[in-house]
Amino acid sequence: MTVTREQVAQDVKPGGRERWSPSVLPRERIELSDRQGLACAFRILAGGGFSENIAGHITMLRGNGPEMYVNPWGLWWEEVAASDICVVDDAGRVVEGRWDVTPAIHIHTELHRRRPDAKVVIHNHPYYVTVLAAVGILPQILHQTGSLFDDDLVFVHEYSGEIDEAEAGADLAVRIGAAPVSILASHGVIVTGENLPQAVYRAASIDRMCKLTYDVLNLGRDPLQIDRALRVGMKKSLLERAADVFWDGEVRALLRRDSTVLS
Repeated sequence: MTVTREQVAQDVKPGGRERWSPSVLPRERIELSDRQGLACAFRILAGGGFSENIAGHITMLRGNGPEMYVNPWGLWWEEVAASDICVVDDAGRVVEGRWDVTPAIHIHTELHRRRPDAKVVIHNHPYYVTVLAAVGILPQILHQTGSLFDDDLVFVHEYSGEIDEAEAGADLAVRIGAAPVSILASHGVIVTGENLPQAVYRAASIDRMCKLTYDVLNLGRDPLQIDRALRVGMKKSLLERAADVFWDGEVRALLRRDSTVLS
């Protein structure tokens, strides 16, 4: 029997702050400047295995744009500090900073231009994402945390080489559409977010989701299914309650290890 979206909507289990909101948290948020926050994002994701050696870039709009913060070409994510962050305009030209930035900046400029929700754009080649990207499949929702990506994933099937000019970036942005997470054939992943904690939480979660899919496929067994009505509420809980707490904990752990990221 086919279940309609209307039927699912009637059966949805509530989630997020509608369901529960903490009255007090164990630690207060550490206040960071935009550059410090972005530098922390690079270190956090590098520590989780999201980056591939010298590859990858994260941009974050400066205020309401169109200028954006980005990492310089030549630094690995695990060594980026706040003072290293550059600023580029919406054509990808460096307006502040000591170094050049990647020619692939046009992946970011064109997504920011077309997507008001994409305040942050993250791109790299985490291992298990690229395994699935090599065979042309999207990860399956096999665990409750995977609900974070329910209806938010798209696969871009055509590999078109390096995105090193605005026209190519614009074409990719059209193919991505409104999806917060897009896996690129034979390439990697692009993650967007309305803010830094949300984008980093999505990025930190997607490679594990791909690894789960890889491992379950290797088992040769049909996975259990999570009812859509349950996924909707869980997704809301993850976005509204988990993303900020994840970010705060990761920042605290990072600063205990190396506070020079803020310099």
